[in-house]
Amino acid sequence: MRSKFEKFTLIACGAICGVLISLNLPVFADKAEKNNLPIDELRTFAEVFGKIKSDYVEPVEDKKLINEALNGMLTGLDPHSSFLNTEDFKELNQATQGEFGGLGIEVGMEDGFVKVISPIEDSPAYKAGLKSGDLIMKLDDTSTKGLTLNDSVKKMRGKPGTNIVLTVLRKGETKPLTFNLARAIIKSQSVKGKLVESNYAYVRVAQFQEHTGEDLAKFLKNLRQQNKAPLKGILLDLRNNPGGLLNAAVGVSAAFLPKGDLVVYTEGRAPDSKMNLTAVPGDYLKGGGKDDYLKDFPEDIRTTPMAVLVNNGSASASEIVAGALQDHKRALIVGMQSFGKGSVQSILPMNNGTAIKMTTARYFTPKGRSIQAKGIVPDIIVDDGSDPTFMTKEADLTNHLSNPKDADANAAPKDKDSKPLAPPVKKPEDDKKKTSDAPSGPIEPGSKADKQFQEAMNILKGLQIIQNK
Repeated sequence: MRSKFEKFTLIACGAICGVLISLNLPVFADKAEKNNLPIDELRTFAEVFGKIKSDYVEPVEDKKLINEALNGMLTGLDPHSSFLNTEDFKELNQATQGEFGGLGIEVGMEDGFVKVISPIEDSPAYKAGLKSGDLIMKLDDTSTKGLTLNDSVKKMRGKPGTNIVLTVLRKGETKPLTFNLARAIIKSQSVKGKLVESNYAYVRVAQFQEHTGEDLAKFLKNLRQQNKAPLKGILLDLRNNPGGLLNAAVGVSAAFLPKGDLVVYTEGRAPDSKMNLTAVPGDYLKGGGKDDYLKDFPEDIRTTPMAVLVNNGSASASEIVAGALQDHKRALIVGMQSFGKGSVQSILPMNNGTAIKMTTARYFTPKGRSIQAKGIVPDIIVDDGSDPTFMTKEADLTNHLSNPKDADANAAPKDKDSKPLAPPVKKPEDDKKKTSDAPSGPIEPGSKADKQFQEAMNILKGLQIIQNK
């Protein structure tokens, strides 16, 4: 009996080693032990695998066990790494191209529940009023506690037109809120905007997708033509932008920076994770043979006075853009401190049609600031009315990566004569206010009701006056 078990153990170890080799994953060990497999740990894995196969209350397929083990291996590293089966991988590709099905929420995990990082603009979740920091407790009648992030996302996706009920815990509310949402094909238009008034352009980037840089260039050229004169000010709105493709962030930055300026650099363990990305076509065009969408871009736009709006929902690629423009003193950053996701995830396809999304590097602003778990600190703080105590940031997520820089070294540069506005003070009577089950809808960005936008426009006009003087 013992020899049979030992034989099974060796076979299982061999299978696991084969899986590890096929994934091309390095063994996490010291350099001296880099070529040695952790035999004792693999033996334990094989024993657990065998016990599940023989003693679990119901039969379980080998494929499911291996997939769950792979997913656990990655999700245990940090909140942004995960295993993607063939369906997940396909949906991820569709999302970066700007069209996918579901509710339109960027999510993470916190304390075993699904946490909303940011609702995607114009999606069912956005229109219903879901907010950054909301904790999703139930999907229909299924508790999210104990589900993996991928399983929760799968339950939120489905045939367009079908409904799902989300039970949400929101800090500051006395009881859970319910949202009845209809799934839809999410066609996310990443770039929007308008001429706010003569000579002033407002451009909103909701997400960084495959064509975001190109769309931004076209949009700004059209707005300048409509104005029939060089613009006097540009307000770039990156609030609640959860990020997206790195090259798209470089392209958006390149539209406002001199050619060749450093946008971002990355540092990781693998040689190909160390990159310096600058405002040149080779760094923002995905794939060879593409025309440079900035080759005939109006040069005066690169010197037009500029402000950038950010908030707690601005993450990843949007923080790269804000950090680059802040470091080069190209724009004034206005709003609230950003989310603080300063890590790079690489999508590594596997031979069987699956893939892994794995954190491979941290990124740094041109002046060497790490945004990880810190975020972008605005030059001028403009409150959005939210209680900062209830804002969810990268630093709040379980297993988040640490920031390699000291807090003082990471602090954003500020004009010594400018003082940020103090955060709102919570009044005792606020606790007595009666809450409602019906959540209020979102404020339209760039509208008269958008107080942050109005304040940012006033600041932008002030920049023009200062420049004229």
